[in-house]
Order: sequence, then C-alpha cells, then structure tokens
Amino acid sequence: MKHQSYAVIMAGGRGTRFWPLSRPHHPKQLLKILSQKSLLRESVDRALPLFGPKHTLVVTVAEHYRAVREELRILPKTNFIVEPQGNNTAPCIGLAAAELARRDPDAIMTILPADHWVSNPNSFLRTVKSAVRLAREHDALVTIGMRPTYPETGYGYILKGGKIKGTGGAPFYRVKGFKEKPNARMAGRLMRRGSLWNSGIFVWKVSTILAMLSRFSPAISHGLQRIQEAARGRGLANPPPSIQAVLRREYRKMPNISIDYAVLEKAGSEGRVLTLEANFGWSDVGNWAAVHRMLPQDRSGNAGIGKWLGVQSKECLVYSPDRLVALLGVRGIVVVDTADALLVADIKRSQEVKDLVEELKRKGYGRYTVR
Repeated sequence: MKHQSYAVIMAGGRGTRFWPLSRPHHPKQLLKILSQKSLLRESVDRALPLFGPKHTLVVTVAEHYRAVREELRILPKTNFIVEPQGNNTAPCIGLAAAELARRDPDAIMTILPADHWVSNPNSFLRTVKSAVRLAREHDALVTIGMRPTYPETGYGYILKGGKIKGTGGAPFYRVKGFKEKPNARMAGRLMRRGSLWNSGIFVWKVSTILAMLSRFSPAISHGLQRIQEAARGRGLANPPPSIQAVLRREYRKMPNISIDYAVLEKAGSEGRVLTLEANFGWSDVGNWAAVHRMLPQDRSGNAGIGKWLGVQSKECLVYSPDRLVALLGVRGIVVVDTADALLVADIKRSQEVKDLVEELKRKGYGRYTVR
C-alpha cells in the first residue's frame, strides 16, 4: 500500500475553543493535553506504520510552519505544504491533491485532521486499510463514520443509506446525507436512527477528488489549475517566491468552505459517497468538555491536569500545571489557568469559548488572545 497511498495531515487550525491555553502561534494541535506528545505528533505517529515518513504529508498555514516543522523533524522537509492563509478544508485538501497528482496521479490520499485523539490505534489502522481498499475498488469518496456514544451537538452526523457489504470485516453504507451540528433533541434522534459521527477522516483517489472539485467547486479547481501551471511540475513544498506569489493570489480568490459543503453533500446525492462504520475510541477533542470526558474522573466526576483539589464539587475540569486551584461547592465548571489569563466557564458551554475570544477582541483585550 505504501507505494501508492499517502496520508495528508491537516494542521492549520487555531483551536480557539481551547483559549486561554491555545493561541494563534501555539494552536490546539501543538498542545500536550492528553499525553506527553502533542496532538499533532500523536496523529502523525498513528499514520506512520501504514504510510511511512515519505508518504506522510502535512499541510499547515504560514504562521504555524516553523513550530510544526520543529515538532515533526521525523518527516522530510519536502513533505510540508504551506497555505498562505487558512481557507477551511476544501482548499487545503485541494492543494494537497494537486501536489500528490504531480507525484503520483494514481495515488490514494487519506485525510487526517491533526488534532484528533484515538484510543485504539490498531483498530484505527485496520479501518484506514479497509477504507483505502474501498476507495480503490469503488472509485468513491469514502468517509469514516464513528458510532456515537452520546448525543453530541458539536459534531456533524452522517446519515446512512443502504448497507452494501463488508470490506475487511468493516460494514459500509451509501451516504444518504449529512447533518451539521444538530441541537440536543435532533442529536438524540439521529443517534437512535443509527447515524454516525462525521470524523472528518476521508479517503479517495487524488484524481477523483480533483474531478469532483472541478465539477462542484470550480472556483477552487480553477485556482488549483493556475497554481499547477505556475509550478510547471515543481513541488508545492517550499516553492520559490514566484510560485508563492501565485499561490497567495489564487488562495485569496478561493471560497472559505469545508470539503463537506464543497463536494461531499453534492456528490452524496448522486451516490458517490460511502461511509465505513468504525469504533476506535475517537474524539476530535473539540473543546474543554471533550477533555473532561476523556480524562480519569474522581467519584464526583471531577477531572484535572496539574495541581487541583475539589471539595463538595461535581463534574468539573481543572487545567492548572503551575498553581494550585481549589474548588469548593461548585458543579459543572471548567477552570483553565495560564500565566496571563484565567478561564472560568460553564463546562456545558465549552463550544462558546470561541465566541468569547471574539468578544475579548471587540472589548479591547486582544492582547490576551495572542502570545
């Protein structure tokens, strides 16, 4: 599989829901929250047994490049592609596909977000192998769907169609549709109907995704073609200034849109999208509430990283590596203590930390959102 299959790690996000720990120059994927390794390094290490260093590419944004490169010295320098700006997942995936088309037009690419957590890496590898076979045999856009364990409102859901057959023991289905971040009532209904969490892990032929972008998102496709023409067969990793200028110009023209909206929802209506149902202990570690669920908890449901004590307190999360944080008589809060900012929030509203960061900027506290 290594000779024609590549992993593409998307490492351009900022992770503002992890403020105040995550900042623009120290984004979520570089945080060491759940282990001694960063989420990015965990993601790359999971991919290496299947793809190897030469077939593992990383796409990041210019402001993160140095930190990402330092974190991943195990990978060749030519395997880092730098976006001039973050433009969501469709342009990111398109850029990686354009580079892989130059290296191997018949390649299959597996898209892996850099900030996810997997508790069963062996099951993960088996699932990805099955997805690669599926993409090769059916020339389809393959998504990996996770069986929900609770009605999460922060995830997208995959609506399963008819079951086709198994591949390597894993069941797969036609995708009937997608539902993005439902409310709690709808999330429960989707879970009961057997819908899957959309993990954001995708597998497809490079030629297939470029053709689908051409059909369903011509603004992105035309920009990629101009970038490829300017490169004249040269790689997009560390390109010369002339190609960088074209890359910046064309990227500014591309819509800020996810691959789900740009391609998958449209291709799914034509039966071109399949989903592989999996369960390898996955989380997108999307906010502090997700961290709370994944950490060991005491008898009162409290969890923490660093120095903390909970007295007559329940279902709380504390992150405080340096100072002692003591909780007394509180329930369902998250406390994150850093050198220059302290967050105290309702843990059920962890998704809204992103909005809090924007409000800090509006109120003149922007200096606390960077460091």
